[in-house]
Amino acid sequence: MTTTDTGNLLWFAGWFVALALIFLAGLRLPLQSAASGRGARFRSVGAIVAAAAVLFVANAALVSRDTHIDLTRERVFTPSQRALEVADQIDRDVQLTWFFQAGDQNGGRVKEIVQLMGKRNSRLKVRTVDPDKQPSLAESQGVRLYNAAVIEVDGRRLLVQSTDENEIAVGILKLLRKATVTICFVEGHKELGIVNPTRSEHFETGIGSNDRDAESMVTVTIPRGLLLAAKSLESLGYQTRRILPATGEGIPQPCSVVVSANPRSEHTPEEIASFERYLAHGGSVLLLYDLGFDLQPALAGLVEKLGVRLDPRAVLDPTSHYATDLEIVAVPTYENHVITRRLSLSFFPGVRPLELVPPAQGITTAPLFTSSQDSYLQAHADGVKTVAAGTRERRAHVLGAAAEGTWPGGDAAHPFRAVVVGDSDFASNKYLPSVANADLVLSIVRWLAREERAPAARSRIPVAPVVQLTKSQMQWIFLLVGVALPLGAALIGVRNWWRRR
Repeated sequence: MTTTDTGNLLWFAGWFVALALIFLAGLRLPLQSAASGRGARFRSVGAIVAAAAVLFVANAALVSRDTHIDLTRERVFTPSQRALEVADQIDRDVQLTWFFQAGDQNGGRVKEIVQLMGKRNSRLKVRTVDPDKQPSLAESQGVRLYNAAVIEVDGRRLLVQSTDENEIAVGILKLLRKATVTICFVEGHKELGIVNPTRSEHFETGIGSNDRDAESMVTVTIPRGLLLAAKSLESLGYQTRRILPATGEGIPQPCSVVVSANPRSEHTPEEIASFERYLAHGGSVLLLYDLGFDLQPALAGLVEKLGVRLDPRAVLDPTSHYATDLEIVAVPTYENHVITRRLSLSFFPGVRPLELVPPAQGITTAPLFTSSQDSYLQAHADGVKTVAAGTRERRAHVLGAAAEGTWPGGDAAHPFRAVVVGDSDFASNKYLPSVANADLVLSIVRWLAREERAPAARSRIPVAPVVQLTKSQMQWIFLLVGVALPLGAALIGVRNWWRRR
């Protein structure tokens, strides 16, 4: 319940007390005054007018401070938090018309929800229409089916056919966006692709479990790549496309953000030069460089201008990791940055550390997230992992960093933005639905697209029905459920036996 709702409930309590006092006063006041004359009649009329005035003011105050209370366990008649956030941040007039059938329970539910969204912000003007009663209006709007929302902003119009308020909120975001934002995915170096996957990943539900009961395990095959990430971006109104800078086309003009994820071969000098020209003109890049990818000197120089140097070793974290795998580093807390606000746990399988070095003049670099203080590095070459004795220096390692500013020799009026992460698997189809990985990816892209201040809505990604915990979380659960509870029950039993013996 928000502070506004609490205040409105206090107003309701005040209204109820006022009514009770008037009722009690009416019971105690005599029906006819013992006094007579003009003064007695004036007092009687004055009491009636005062009671009517109090009732009018109390009801007016109550109507202006409407409060919605949803007593259903699933809160079916309450808009999602993301839909409310979008409604709260609308800064232009938005006309939302919801077409529903009067007898449809689900359509009626959405009617209540969009009306609640409209009450949150006077800029969102909501109208609900039953096409059976107003067929001409539905026909003029091009609506042929029930449960459809027509959204209009600045003369543009969008039809959303859904009973999900999040889809309606995403539709509002699409129309509020003043220009098309295109996310370009680099290909040509065996990167993780967004279409036509040729490789597959396999995973079993219950990864990390010590109990490998073959009958209870389910093997799921999913395409390897960034297909889910691309679909999530498209559901938020972004356009996605593939680009091939290696063919000499450079970075196309429509690209608002360029993503290079898990390249496996060297870039051509012309390709690296096109990246530099793109950044010099205010472009935005997301560089996801995994273990095993050796940056050639020119590309390493570009990354070092951003204030980042990539280490070829892998980060192992014995304190914060997924299940029992030390190489899947878990990040429960983040550095203070607009990208990492309100993010929860995320996982990074096989991540390499970043060393922050002095960036080029005019560029500022900031870490986004790190491993725990107990983490250490392990050599990783050609798939062979080795750890030399006595080299396990334990400290926190930077795993992701953001840079912005004016590129050397670039246009100061168009600063660039860049994010570098020592892993791409966290954004792949296999790990994107896990915990807050999708939120982190979308937050990074929103910042790169300079939409961090725009209303946000979360894309819905199917999530496997598993519970994912870090090692420390599993230890605490074991201590509580496996030790503390049985021991407490035993102590209570002993105490009772001692008192009754």
